[in-house]
Amino acid sequence: MFSIFLGPSSRKFLKKCPKDIYERVIRKIKELAINPFPSDVKRVISKKEKIFRVRVGAYRIQYIVYHERMKLLFLI
Repeated sequence: MFSIFLGPSSRKFLKKCPKDIYERVIRKIKELAINPFPSDVKRVISKKEKIFRVRVGAYRIQYIVYHERMKLLFLI
């Protein structure tokens, strides 16, 4: 299982978003900690780092996977 780290923009978003959206996003983040590459994941093209994204309703969760440290950094 990967450790979860939230970037400053993702913390700010989660503080301000409605409760139902918050719960859906947190549920998806916990699922990604177990399996960071589900079937609906896409890679963000034209970025230096390998950034991945997954949709949660109308929102996209962007994250970076650090395999050697077993960490996920969420950018939302």
